[in-house]
Amino acid sequence: MKQKRWLSRRMFRPECRVGLAALLLTCTLSACGSFGRAAEAKERLAKAQAMFAERCKTAGEKIHRRVEDVEGVLLLKLRPEGVNYGDQFALTDPYGADLGGQAYIGSFLRGNYRTVGNSTPAPGSPPRLGYSYVEVIDPDDGQRYRYTGSVREVEATSSILIGGNGQKFKSTSFVLDKVPAPGPAPRHGVTYDDISTREDREHWIAGSSLKVIDTQTNEVIAERVGYMVDLGQGNNSGGRSPWLHAASHACPSFARNPLVPLPTEQAARAQIRQTQDFVEKVLEPRKKP
Repeated sequence: MKQKRWLSRRMFRPECRVGLAALLLTCTLSACGSFGRAAEAKERLAKAQAMFAERCKTAGEKIHRRVEDVEGVLLLKLRPEGVNYGDQFALTDPYGADLGGQAYIGSFLRGNYRTVGNSTPAPGSPPRLGYSYVEVIDPDDGQRYRYTGSVREVEATSSILIGGNGQKFKSTSFVLDKVPAPGPAPRHGVTYDDISTREDREHWIAGSSLKVIDTQTNEVIAERVGYMVDLGQGNNSGGRSPWLHAASHACPSFARNPLVPLPTEQAARAQIRQTQDFVEKVLEPRKKP
């Protein structure tokens, strides 16, 4: 009892009262700071959603002219290797994310989808027929090259990392062949651009333009404009990838049925071959004889 009375008297000493007041003030400021940050984050997200809704008013596909019996296309810009998971300001067109490098070239060639995907498209899905050839201007030497592809038997090595023993074996694979392009370039070209503004990216919005161009007249015969937003506003805790999550909040949606949103992983997978799907709507590949 004496100890309790002593502690009570000590707490009401001037120096203790000052310390207690400082502690209470610190806790109050900390709580206010947390509340302020939460309110600021909520306000920022609301603005991002409003901006996204406004951008979506201009999104969608515009096909001015379709072309039949197309044998080959010119890729005016290649997609880089790798994936932008969360670089906020890199103008790598996260909405248009697709296969990159050589795989992007191969995705346009006849037979590639069925060989690489090892499946037949489900009813109602894009046919993904592919073209007989694709031409590309090599950024290293400025020369135009023609790519074709075919399924061939190749020699591979079983990987020890996935249970193999390092031995050589034969397998089939879709192989690209590259030669200097003969004659004039294909009439129709495909290109893309990241159309995000600085303000868009500050609010984790990415904008994309995919175009099919008549290279003889410079006419844009079709364009798809799309946007997506990361509702987590760049949150990367636990290894979260902001731009992959943004694929679930896109216009146009990557889902076949826009009324049924796709989970993050499925939405990101649905981005693959989206370029081929749009281009084949506009430039119908030549039917095999």
